[in-house]
Amino acid sequence: MTMTPTVLPIDRGTIQALAKHNSEPQWLTDLRSQSLELAARLELPQVEKTNIAAWNLDHYGQYKPSRMVSSAAELPESVRELISAESAENLLVQRNSAVIYRSLSKELAEQGVIFTDLQTAAREHPELVRAHLMQAVKNDENRLAALHAAVWSGGLFLYVPRHVQVNEPITAVFFTDDSEALFCPHVLIVCEDNSALTYVDNYLSAAADRPFVHNGIVEIFAKPGARVKYASVHNMGEAVTDISYRRAILENDAAIEWVVGEMNDGSCLSDTSSVLRGDGSSTDAKIICIGTGEQKTNITTRAAHFGKNTASAMVSRAVMKDRATAIINGITKIEKGASRSNGQQTEKILMLSPEARGDANPILLIDEDNVSAGHAASVGQVNKEQIYYLMSRGIPKHLAEKLIIYGFMAPVVAELPVENLSARLQMLIERKLER
Repeated sequence: MTMTPTVLPIDRGTIQALAKHNSEPQWLTDLRSQSLELAARLELPQVEKTNIAAWNLDHYGQYKPSRMVSSAAELPESVRELISAESAENLLVQRNSAVIYRSLSKELAEQGVIFTDLQTAAREHPELVRAHLMQAVKNDENRLAALHAAVWSGGLFLYVPRHVQVNEPITAVFFTDDSEALFCPHVLIVCEDNSALTYVDNYLSAAADRPFVHNGIVEIFAKPGARVKYASVHNMGEAVTDISYRRAILENDAAIEWVVGEMNDGSCLSDTSSVLRGDGSSTDAKIICIGTGEQKTNITTRAAHFGKNTASAMVSRAVMKDRATAIINGITKIEKGASRSNGQQTEKILMLSPEARGDANPILLIDEDNVSAGHAASVGQVNKEQIYYLMSRGIPKHLAEKLIIYGFMAPVVAELPVENLSARLQMLIERKLER
């Protein structure tokens, strides 16, 4: 039987343009080439109850360099609206294929914090980047991971040395306004022993004249005793297919808090994972999404327990209206030997129209006896008794429904570590619900 060769959406010409323009080290160009070869042989990921092969996964665009700007005042208006005067001090902005602005406070720089675009870091800090790039998410996992490893551009590298506590949030904005341009940033964060970090980013797009793909990966390495808070809001348009893999590797007594708002208008595949490798490590993940129109969403949250005395908590909330569909997966895996681990998860979907569809899938995979684990899942309509109760107190029906939905989302929105980000997420929730 003759195998039909896989036709890839990118070619060696794109890789060569990236390598040449960014003066990449040879090891990075070799990694890209190897990943492209892997992509031709690998299959698409098997996603729970979703046929992503039917999605738009082929329109990546071409690498297009962008002009750096010297101050935050020169950034596009839609980007300036997302940042405060405080966050502009420790800020990186990518427009389409390349970073156009970056800043780091003198205080953090003097403490050894590194915050720059990933391509610059690969040249200036090769020993750090090479040891971690595509190590949490491997390039041979599936075709999407291999394609990303081959063609990522821009992105950022954030390094926090031992015992350094970064008190102010470090912020990034990834923005695309050209559907012909490659838009695949890679976020690489390394926090050394007993360090602490709060990192916040936003993904947004302008109106597009054709469909295109965002294929992004986030890798976080939390060394012993490190504490990481990660918050992200994705708000990309209907033409964008958003593929996002996020993964953290946690060593002894390390901890991560994930807060993610999936506010896209197009198809969305989101996979947020924590690997609890070290004893005493922990993860707390809170994910929300709202689907409208014909939108298709598949959101997975994972925790893999390897160390002893590890703890994971997951809360996923989705609201679907019109004819939108959502598959919400929670996967807790407790490996043999991960004694005294505790894994808890909750998935809830609220449907606002008869045509909307939701499927909540809690999954527990336990290979160790001395553990605690639990899950809860629900799918349903807005509670009519709650609406009636609020209306009996003089609240109009449409406002009563809004209050119930906001209360449903509150456990995630309230956890965002930056006030203006919380306000932005609340605004996006209102905008999507009022369409």
